[in-house]
Amino acid sequence: MTRSQSATLFAFALLAPALIYIAAIVAYPLADTFHLSFTDAALKKAVNWVGFANYQKMFRGNFAEVIVRTFVWTFFSVSFKMVIGTCAAVLLNASVPGKTLFRVLTLPPWIVPMAIGIFMWGWMYNGQFGMISGVLQNIGILDRPLPWLAFGGTAFWATIITDVWIGVPMVTIYMLAAIQSIPRDLYEAAWTDGAGRFYRFRRITLPMIRPSMVTMSMLSLIATFNSFDIIWILTQGGPNGATTTMIIDTYKVAIGSYKYGEGAARAVMICIFLSVFCFFYFKVINRFSRGETR
Repeated sequence: MTRSQSATLFAFALLAPALIYIAAIVAYPLADTFHLSFTDAALKKAVNWVGFANYQKMFRGNFAEVIVRTFVWTFFSVSFKMVIGTCAAVLLNASVPGKTLFRVLTLPPWIVPMAIGIFMWGWMYNGQFGMISGVLQNIGILDRPLPWLAFGGTAFWATIITDVWIGVPMVTIYMLAAIQSIPRDLYEAAWTDGAGRFYRFRRITLPMIRPSMVTMSMLSLIATFNSFDIIWILTQGGPNGATTTMIIDTYKVAIGSYKYGEGAARAVMICIFLSVFCFFYFKVINRFSRGETR
């Protein structure tokens, strides 16, 4: 064996544990799910090959509406998280007294166990004794209790607000780290030339943190697209399917109705959508790496 072959073999030996882990935890379940999507697997011993029947049945129903709802839910949630998180990062980076305390206070939504935080929001949305309805009645905006999770429109936005509350701290900390990595010399030179605060933010901060914003947006998009806990604990996809996203619909079909083949077909669709997102993400990252920021 030559020295080059020995080095290659040694490299594969070092990679072997990770490759085995990925094959067992990711590749095999993904391949098995893809195979199940072409069968009528359910709570029965016999499993028959049905081809594309599950996919045809899926789109003959209301799955297209579920897809649109998922995209709308993800778009608004990720947008709010990025805007609020970036603005909060800029404020936390400012030289103000007690900024360390303010940075610590941004972490509780992220530190508190998700289920506990969601249950807290569920109590706040309660129409009879919830804080939100009570405060709005006291200041005269509402004239009677409003059960936020009992109506489709309000429940949809209530789940978005909860998801934003949970996700903003991560975006804030990430963007704060990106802002603090910007050389101070750029700000000092701009300040010497008479550039205002907004001009410095628009011409220095935003261009410098744009790659970080793209990365954070993609990570947040994947997490939000697959968000299950928030919607399930608050509404379980209701009322009348108003908050049913693709991941909730997949769970209801595969686990709730024991239709594993149909549920697998829905899971494959989720994987396809996320793969498309990742493809465009890497295209954008490659543009930034080549300096093509426009």
